[in-house]
Amino acid sequence: MSVTLSATLAANEDIERRRRAGERVLHLAFGEAGLPVHPALRHKLVAASDLNGYGPVAGAAELRKAAAGYWTRRGLVTEPDLVVCGPGSKSLLYGLLLAIGGDVVLTMPSWVSYAAQADLVGSRPIMVPAPPGEGGAPDPDRVASAVLHARSQGRTVRSVLVTLPDNPTGRLATPQTIGRLVEVARELDLTIISDEIYRDLVHDTQTPFLSPADLAPERTVITTGLSKSLALGGWRIGVARLPNQDLLGRMLAIASEIWSAPAAPVQEAATYAFTEPPELVERVVRSRRLHGVVAHAVHAAFVEAGASVPLPQGGFYLYPDLGYLQAGGSVEVTKLLLNDHGIAVLPGQAFGDDPSAARVRVATSLMYGESPEERLTALTSCDPLSLPWIAANLEHLSTGLRNLSAQRTAPRRSRRATLLPTPVHG
Repeated sequence: MSVTLSATLAANEDIERRRRAGERVLHLAFGEAGLPVHPALRHKLVAASDLNGYGPVAGAAELRKAAAGYWTRRGLVTEPDLVVCGPGSKSLLYGLLLAIGGDVVLTMPSWVSYAAQADLVGSRPIMVPAPPGEGGAPDPDRVASAVLHARSQGRTVRSVLVTLPDNPTGRLATPQTIGRLVEVARELDLTIISDEIYRDLVHDTQTPFLSPADLAPERTVITTGLSKSLALGGWRIGVARLPNQDLLGRMLAIASEIWSAPAAPVQEAATYAFTEPPELVERVVRSRRLHGVVAHAVHAAFVEAGASVPLPQGGFYLYPDLGYLQAGGSVEVTKLLLNDHGIAVLPGQAFGDDPSAARVRVATSLMYGESPEERLTALTSCDPLSLPWIAANLEHLSTGLRNLSAQRTAPRRSRRATLLPTPVHG
């Protein structure tokens, strides 16, 4: 087993070192929501700061009830007794891989920690590409053939994991893909793990969203948290909706040995958040709009530079293909962007993609400002792209992409010029 520091965390630390050394780096490598904490949440946390007991392994009863209400309002009637809370959805995902066991099918590309966690628990991930133009869910027909092939070799495959909407691509799997994937899961007796931490950040609320739990509640686990929709990444709180008591029992046994219980004061604040009071609903609406506006502006910059990149549909990610540069694979392109142009992204290779492909993951959420005041201004602005610091970040990106394109294409243009006949005028 060989597990290294998470690529996202490693990149974040490297960029901070460069910035402290005086380098100008546009930080597009870390998927943090990039927004201040709502004051009401801070007040709830402070008011609960004297709670220092361990509490139930599954989480406080009021938090489980609030999370159940959150899903019920989205059409997924949920019993609090089938909700488990943990110190972040990342911990819950790790516990689920342990509880379910066997090998897991992942989308290629997919979030860096999925494959790393599978390795930690002794599972061998099966990487299956998404349908063309989509992300977050593997192509169902290819899942079927991959699982049958793996089982013919004696492997035990028990689960498939989807991300709705997706990190790294920013795309949302279509209802048709989810429907067919559910059929395959039933045929092959696979548990579906649906990571829906970006669900409330789908840019266009009219975009059809279908959770596997809508079609197959008996075999679907949903995980979510508050790190993206309410920018509480550092508070570490997540919840999971389980399909049955058997899996719940295994999860609680694992949780009791790994994290015991989530931090009690954070659970109090999370209980308030999952009840979705009007002031927090408004905060999520504003966040969704800001993420979408900036992500679409970054998309336009990459398209103008010549990259092939699907339009992002949710969260704050894009996944451009810079193959037009003919600069090598994703690692080489990432180094060029950072070292020569001060643009930090992550290589697609870190997400399980083909190392020879020049695809990179771009996170746009740290463009909103350097201070809490700037970020709050971005959140409340009717035209965030006009704010000087966001405009400067977009200009830095566009200039770097233009210069990189010019560097990579100039030799070919000059060579072509020497081969063309001199035009005759007159």
